Amino acid sequence: MLDICLLGTGGMMPLPYRWLTSLMMRYNGHSILIDCGEGTQIAMREKGWSPNPIDIICFTHYHADHISGLPGMLLNMGNADRTEPLLLIGPRGLERVVGSLRVIAPELPFELKFMEIEGDRQSFEFEGFRLKAFKVNHSMLCYGYTMEIDRGGRFDKDRAEALEIPVKLWSRLQKGETVKEDGRTFTPDMVLGESRKGIKVTYCTDTRPTDSIREAARDTDLLILEGMYGDPEEAEKARQKKHMTMQEAAQIAKEADTKELWLTHYSPAMNWPDNYRDAVRAIFDRAHISRDGRSKELNFED
Repeated sequence: MLDICLLGTGGMMPLPYRWLTSLMMRYNGHSILIDCGEGTQIAMREKGWSPNPIDIICFTHYHADHISGLPGMLLNMGNADRTEPLLLIGPRGLERVVGSLRVIAPELPFELKFMEIEGDRQSFEFEGFRLKAFKVNHSMLCYGYTMEIDRGGRFDKDRAEALEIPVKLWSRLQKGETVKEDGRTFTPDMVLGESRKGIKVTYCTDTRPTDSIREAARDTDLLILEGMYGDPEEAEKARQKKHMTMQEAAQIAKEADTKELWLTHYSPAMNWPDNYRDAVRAIFDRAHISRDGRSKELNFED
């Protein structure tokens, strides 16, 4: 099960009723945060989640509304006696940017590790899942992220028994391990059927529509895209400022035939994003005008 919460849905500045855009995902003991603008900690507390278990923080880019909450987040973790390393992933310059922000958070009881994205796309492998970064088109270097969770084939008990594989090894083979026992080598393909559909989530803000987004959105269970502007008259402003309109995001979801679209990252001048729901759903009927705290549990298809 993948637990997802869109902590905030605002762009540019936090508002009394709308925190800045940030996404948190929890899977199999791992917690991943994407973007950390001002107020992210408060949004997390409102959800009832804690920053302490976070293993990975990813950054789309280094505009303040996506990273200015990091020093406070780090201090919070340190005050909670965290000692485990924290991995940070982001565009080139990550270590320099974080180092500048740490002027106000200089001493931490845990190590910070850095992975800077290279090129137009890069994949990062972790235990049980992967994160894929893909370059988009904003006024500064910016990336979207896809989280993929693979699912192996169904375990065939009859085959395992016919091959006289010890029961104590079954769980390891089911997890994809190759195991040696009493001079014999057992591989997962000996007892697993064909791979089954996994889980895929894509998150992208602060960009014009790009082929990289369309590619990442294909076969996605949940697509989270910015909808900075909703009024068609603001389409030119979106082009100039390298953002997307709600309608453009909905068109991407339609072309990719994603299962579900959540819109986020609204302009602070947009008081009522819900006013554009009908226009968006006329393009893609599985679109949602998200509010802070929107959550979902994604499970493997049975």
